[in-house]
Amino acid sequence: MRVSRLISKKHKEKPAEAQLISHIYLLRGGYMRPVANGIYSLLLPAVRVQTKIENIIREEMNKIDGQEVKMPVVMPRELWDESGRWDSVGSELLRFKDRTQHDMLLGMTHEEAVTALARTEVTSYKDYPFMLYQIQTKFRDEARSRGGLIRVREFTMKDAYSFHTSWADLDNYYEKCAAAYHTIFRRCGVPEVVSIQSDSGMMGGKVAHEYQLLTDAGEDRVVVCDACHTYANSEVATCQFKAEPEEMKPLEEVETPNAKTIADLEKFLNMPATKMAKTVFYTSEKGETFAVVVRGDIEVNELKLQKIVRCLFNFATDEEVLKAGAVPGFANVIGVKCRVFVDASVANGYNLICGSNKEGWHLKNFNIARDIPHATVVDIATVKDGDICPKCGAKLRISRGIEVGNIFKLGTKYTESMHMTYTDEKGQEQTPIMACYGIGVGRLLGSVIEARHDDYGPIWPLSIAPWQIQLNAMGMANPQIKEVAERLYADLETAGFEVLYDDRGLSAGVQFADADLMGIPLRFIVAPRALEKGMIEYKVRGTDENGLISIDEVLPFAQKWIDEEMKKYR
Repeated sequence: MRVSRLISKKHKEKPAEAQLISHIYLLRGGYMRPVANGIYSLLLPAVRVQTKIENIIREEMNKIDGQEVKMPVVMPRELWDESGRWDSVGSELLRFKDRTQHDMLLGMTHEEAVTALARTEVTSYKDYPFMLYQIQTKFRDEARSRGGLIRVREFTMKDAYSFHTSWADLDNYYEKCAAAYHTIFRRCGVPEVVSIQSDSGMMGGKVAHEYQLLTDAGEDRVVVCDACHTYANSEVATCQFKAEPEEMKPLEEVETPNAKTIADLEKFLNMPATKMAKTVFYTSEKGETFAVVVRGDIEVNELKLQKIVRCLFNFATDEEVLKAGAVPGFANVIGVKCRVFVDASVANGYNLICGSNKEGWHLKNFNIARDIPHATVVDIATVKDGDICPKCGAKLRISRGIEVGNIFKLGTKYTESMHMTYTDEKGQEQTPIMACYGIGVGRLLGSVIEARHDDYGPIWPLSIAPWQIQLNAMGMANPQIKEVAERLYADLETAGFEVLYDDRGLSAGVQFADADLMGIPLRFIVAPRALEKGMIEYKVRGTDENGLISIDEVLPFAQKWIDEEMKKYR
């Protein structure tokens, strides 16, 4: 491809709307252009990268017997009524009416569509197991799109769905797909992507894992144990709490004027928050008020809590707290008229400080086991830096991550609600078990840049680089420079190499800045000083590797270098 013919304008300045490195370089480098908030057009360089990512995904899905299909972006309401998600999914699902006033939607995921497709084709146990996958455009009306391709509304995704007659069979295939995912990310140049335990969220199901690229650019909180190499999304992460046994002392009132917060109490009583029990009241969407008790230094993980109470909720008002029998700002749960959930962080604590349900007073020596023995003990703590790993006892740390893939054991959530069945070997009708596996193609593209860049632009892994070779001609007005550059370009193209040839005749500074923004791994430079010696300069992007080779050595050098480099991605 000649740069003079390439529709891909470069920009020197950082775009005002871009903060993440990948967003900046994708705009500056002429990879994409915004159309609307969270919606982009991709230009040829990005399309070439995305196509290579898609082809790697296809190869690995095909190796585990995946069958590629193509399902529609637009679906009728009826499919999502069958699963119950037409009503349960919020405004991120874009609903509309067609010209006949029929309710339709833009697919953000395809569990319903694939179940409807599979139930028309598969009726016997002999056809199981099987996996269908697609690489398809999806639309999620994201409330806060950000970071270029990292969080968008319209996106390209590989989604796969497997169907099984037993949990043992699903578990076996789940592990195969998990291994294929690690291969995909390694081949795309980000082998550091890790698999973490996660929440299944709106997808439903019993088990879920995310694939996270750990980077400061991420917005997900990932709990990491470096000692035993375990990872978990903060939404499901757990830790262990240790409390030294103490003799339980009698409850004692202590006056605490104007000390309504944990920070106030720490100062007033000169005691750490770890010796305090914090009570938080919530009211459900159905009007039920309930209380939770956590250690003073811990925040309630509301996603964990939501899975326990199985409903949406908000913070209770002062009036609702009073109605439950507690005093706002000085609350405890002794004798309250509502359900009480106690986090494990305080369940085994001794002689804690808590509210007294009296304005201006707190209680000392609060003991859960003695004072509210029938409370429900649950895990609702948000894990933080320095907490203790429940597996090995080492200290945990909080990292940031970008989710580039996910896998879910869905069970029969969709097959049962949508009445998909098969006949088993005894002639009995059974419901198949299902799992799904997703990779955000555009997000992976952006994430690779977050992991592979320098101060000048992306450093593309050879396996997904838009072109393999960048050819620069310094001084096209010189007939010899032009003749050699044109001949090299023709020879490289004829030999089957992917070449981006800067034939514009611009200054070295402009050409090299644009080449850095393009991030192509191997660069050949036709320049006067080297050419006088019959030599061509070469440089490997993102490294100190460079040198001179003779014109006749260019093709064999390129072949050897590419063959060796590609071994990393096989």
